[in-house]
This record gives sequence, C-alpha cells and structure tokens, in this order.
Amino acid sequence: APPAVMAEGSGSAGGGRGPPCPGAASAFRRWEQLRRRAATPWARGLLAVAAGLGLLYAVLRVPVRLRDGLAAVTVFLSTLTPKFYFALTVTSSFISGLIFVFEWWHFRKYGTSFIEQVSVSHLRPLIGGAENSPPAPAAFSAGESEASRQNMPECKVWRNPLNLFRGAEYSRYMWVTGKEPLTYYDMNLSAQDHQTFFTCDTDALRPSDTVMQKAWRERNPQARIKAAYQALELNNDCATAYVLLAEEEATTIVDAEKYFKQALKAGEMIYRKSQNCHSQSPQHEAQLRRDTNVLVYVKRRLAMCARKLGRIREAVKMMRDLMKEFPLLSMLNIHENLLEALLELQAYADVQAVLAKYDDISLPKSAAICYTAALLKARAVSERFSPETASKRGLSTAEINAVEAIHRAVEFNPHVPKYLLEMKSLVLPPEHILKRGDSEAVAYAFFHLQHWKRIEGALNLLHCTWEGTFRMIPYPLEKGHLFYPYPSCTETADRELLPTFHEVSVYPQKELPFFIHFTAGLCSFSAMLALLTHQFPELMVIFAKA
Repeated sequence: APPAVMAEGSGSAGGGRGPPCPGAASAFRRWEQLRRRAATPWARGLLAVAAGLGLLYAVLRVPVRLRDGLAAVTVFLSTLTPKFYFALTVTSSFISGLIFVFEWWHFRKYGTSFIEQVSVSHLRPLIGGAENSPPAPAAFSAGESEASRQNMPECKVWRNPLNLFRGAEYSRYMWVTGKEPLTYYDMNLSAQDHQTFFTCDTDALRPSDTVMQKAWRERNPQARIKAAYQALELNNDCATAYVLLAEEEATTIVDAEKYFKQALKAGEMIYRKSQNCHSQSPQHEAQLRRDTNVLVYVKRRLAMCARKLGRIREAVKMMRDLMKEFPLLSMLNIHENLLEALLELQAYADVQAVLAKYDDISLPKSAAICYTAALLKARAVSERFSPETASKRGLSTAEINAVEAIHRAVEFNPHVPKYLLEMKSLVLPPEHILKRGDSEAVAYAFFHLQHWKRIEGALNLLHCTWEGTFRMIPYPLEKGHLFYPYPSCTETADRELLPTFHEVSVYPQKELPFFIHFTAGLCSFSAMLALLTHQFPELMVIFAKA
C-alpha cells in the first residue's frame, strides 16, 4: 500500500488493521506467506511425522527410566532391616489409631465426620466442586405456593411452659451436683424473652423501669439481683423487679411465691392504669401490652407455685381463670400446665375435655398433647392387656385405638419412650424446648413419667408397641405418616439447649461415616503387620522385598 494510504488508514476512527510502517508491512507479508505454506497438505504431513517420532522416543525412553528406578528401589529395600519394617508398621498403626479416635470423638460430639467436613468445606471449592453444585435456596421462589411454605418443617425453639425456677430449682441442682443445668444458649434465649415481655418504649419515662431494662441485659445473676433492688428503691411497686427476685434470688418455692404475690399486687395496679389510657397514643398501647405480659406471667407462675406446693385444685382454678381472662394468649401453652395438674388430680374426664379443645388439626401439636391422648386411650385397655393373649386372639377395637394413639405420639416425638421406659436417664428440663426434639422429650418425661406409672399396665403397653411406629415410616426424613417428615435439624438445636453431660438422643440413628470404617481398618491392618513383623521378622522382610 502507498505510504499516504497507510497513514490515512492508521488515522481513521476504526484504528485500521494495516501495519504502521513499510518495514512492518513487509514482515507481515512474510508471515502470511509462511502461514499459507504451512496450511498445505505436505507441510501437515511433515508435522505429523515429527510428532510421531517424538512420541516413539518417549515410548522407548520412559520404560528404560522406570526400569532403572525400580532397580534402585529394589537395592534400597534389600538394605533395610526387620527393625525398620517393624518401626514403620507400628508408626502407621499408631497414627491411624489416633485419626480413628479423633474421628470417633468428633462424630459422637458433632454428628459428622471431621475429614468429610474438611473435604467438603475446604477442598471441594479448591478443585471447583462448589461451582458445579447447585446453590442452596436462600429464599422461596416467586412461583412457590403459600401452602408449600407452611409445610416446610422448621426447627423453631419454644419457651418451655413448665420451666423450673432458677433460684429455687436450677441453682439448687448446681449447688448439690456441681453441674450447670442450663446452657449459655438457653439462658441467652431467656434474656431475649424477658426483654421482649417485660420492656417497652416508654420505660425511659420511669426510672425504675429504666433500671430493670438494663437488668434484663445483665449476664451476671448477682448484678441482675442488685439492679432489681435498686429499682425497688426507686419504685416500691415495680412488678418486674419482684419477678426477677422471685425467679433468681428465692431459694425455695415458698419464697418465690411471696415475691410473685407482691408482683401480682403491683402488676394489677399498673395494668388497670394502662387500661384506662391505652387509647391515647401508640406508646400507651405498647405499655398496655407489656403490663399484660407481666400480669399473665405472674399469674401463671403463681399457679405453678401452688402446683409445686401441693395445692393442686387451687392451681387448676388459677389456670382456668387465666385462660378465660386472656383467651388470645394461647401461644403461651397454658393448657399444658393445666393438663399436667389435672393428671395429678386423676381428673381424666377434664383432661379429655381439654384435649378435645386443643388436640385439633389446625393447632400446633406438642409431646404433651400427643402422649396425653395416648395415655388416656391406653388407660382403657392397659390393665388387661397381655402380648401373648393379643397375639392369639388379635387386638380389640379399643386396643387398636390405643396402639394407633401410641404410634401417633411416637411419630411426633420418637425420643420420649426411652425416657418413659427409663432406658435413658433424665436431666432437668431446659428453659426452652424444640418440638419433636430431645429437649421436648426430656421436659415431657420429667413431669409426666409419674402419671404413666400411676396407670397400671400403661408402660407395659408402650413397651410392647412403640417400636412398631418405625416400621410404618422407614424413611422419616423423607416422608411422614400422620405428621410432616421429621426435621433433620433437631440434633444441632438440642445440643445447644441441653447440658454437655447429657447424651443427646438422635433420630434417626446416623450410620458411621466412611472414614471411621476406613481408619479403623487401616489401624487394624497396620497393627496386624506390626505383630507379624515382630513375630516373623525374616519372613516379613522377604515378603516386603518380593
């Protein structure tokens, strides 16, 4: 191209593809000629011959190197003594044994294999496995139906309706045994509950409530108690201060009841004032909700004090009155307190009436409801029930109903029977429970085991029939029978709620991971080789050289 044309092309808006000078243009033309010649058939043939010669050289040369390497290894092995082989096998057995013990401990404590967890979490992203795996769904898709959202099993933690008193029961257990019955996670949830129930936005207007708002956030029990006394100095009618002292300072149920009676007197007075002015502003409505929560909490704990002190009829009356006065607070599960008290009175007709109201398909279930319904049906047939007689003549209609009720209860919470049959030891129930989990089973059995023992033959019927539930739902994590599939997250939450000295019940039982089997086999094989090397050194050396 002429120089003028080249200059014009290089200055165009498109940038131009021509070389910027005549020297570069000539080099570019030579490169194009070589490329065209290389594209001819004879040039391709020469390249193929060269590649074939290189491959032939590699094929002939590599075996020579491998043969030399194997000869060097053979010479090295021939110089080794039996002591080396013995030390090698012992070391291998020791290391694999340590890995096996650690894997077993990690599986027992966390329910997973450490090697598998590390490989999935750290190694798979390095080799690109995380890119191929589908992302976890962080939210529901736009087209997913509302019904499927409701059917998703959730591991929601609930307040234990029968939770014990910290000062009068949990602390006394710790003084006697030296073991902490409550976990930090459980106590932290309780602190959040107290801040939700007993505080509101208008607390800053009252000095005593401001002090109590800080007290509920304190981690140290002594600091909370000291703050409660400071609040009482500012206002002798501070109901929440009496609640805190009743829960944490009182060392007996009698002392706790005295504090709660003072809290009831102050709480009723504040509640009446809030009722008169709740419609003035949103802040007053929030204050009324807080005062309602305080009053309901105090009345419920007073009823529980009466139950623990043996005044059961009084406790039943207080619970019934509370449920009538505040019918919208059914989420507090006061009916479970009522069920337990009625069972203690052996008022089974009243228990059936409560179940008829709350054992409804539209209401959330609990172990207390399902197992109490099973207990009432078992009571009708348990006294005359015999496995041998039933196998000969078959089950009657009442016995079939009782067995189906037991299967229903076991499907809802499969951990309970082992505690009722005393196959597992009980601990103090936590302040929060996970429905269908081990924590709920501990809480139910702690209070209801005596009611099952009182009915003759009930535990025998349970013992004979409860394992049949698992034949109806062989894959509980995939499909349920009467309830939704069993949630797979219960073990993790229960380990956070229950103390470390309690062995958490796991359902369904997990199979041992592959790496535990592998390390156990490697340890056994290495130990066997070490033993044979120690007993027959010359023979093992010959075997190793061969």
